Amino acid sequence: MVRGPALSAREAVRTVTAMQRARRAFLLAAAGALALAGGLRGATAAGRKWKIGIIGAGRIGGALGELWAQAGHEVFLSSRHPERLAELAASIGPAARTGLPREAAAFGEVVLIAVPYGALPQIGRDYASELHGKIVLETGNPQPVRDGDMANAARAEGTGTASARFLPGTRLVRAFSTVPHFHLKIRAQRNGERIAIPLAADDAEALAVAAQLVEDAGFEPVVVGALARAREFDIGSEVFARALTARELRQALQLDR
Repeated sequence: MVRGPALSAREAVRTVTAMQRARRAFLLAAAGALALAGGLRGATAAGRKWKIGIIGAGRIGGALGELWAQAGHEVFLSSRHPERLAELAASIGPAARTGLPREAAAFGEVVLIAVPYGALPQIGRDYASELHGKIVLETGNPQPVRDGDMANAARAEGTGTASARFLPGTRLVRAFSTVPHFHLKIRAQRNGERIAIPLAADDAEALAVAAQLVEDAGFEPVVVGALARAREFDIGSEVFARALTARELRQALQLDR
């Protein structure tokens, strides 16, 4: 079960001024929320370098692994066939290593799960001990054609709460689930307004860490609220599969009202 107080969009956005909507707006707001919630238990999220395990180093996981390594984090790229990741790891450099998913789950202080949604229940069962208590960023979107009936049920429930059931004991954040994978490289760190990544979580510290990692990848984090509100940017929503700026995303989701 995830821990900590739910952080509503209204509470987070209330602290954001017009000047704060620049590149590090959310981290400043999250820091204030964390101070009220008891802090980061000895470490602030901003500026920290993390060990990040990546389960599923495909188009999304591989791109984020490269961006995070460039930002100074250590990344562990994994798949069922880790030998296929050697070229990617070599291109990233010494900050990257490769192995099996269980090894990535054990390695990471933070774990990114970027796999077809139908694999999520098995990951939750197989790596429960390695993932327990860790911050997990989960990106998948349920597709009935690919994932079967469980995808219809997850869509009806909302992926935030469905994913929490599949990954019990983790500190779950829905993240990087809306922007098409090809934008992760071509739109990262772009000049002008950055592309927004909506976030939802029930754990304030996990949300702040996810926000830092969004920033470090070259995007702008936008808090939507608790996991139940992740349905607002689920597949089929107005903002899904669109590379929106933070201003456009907040407007579309009515977060400033």
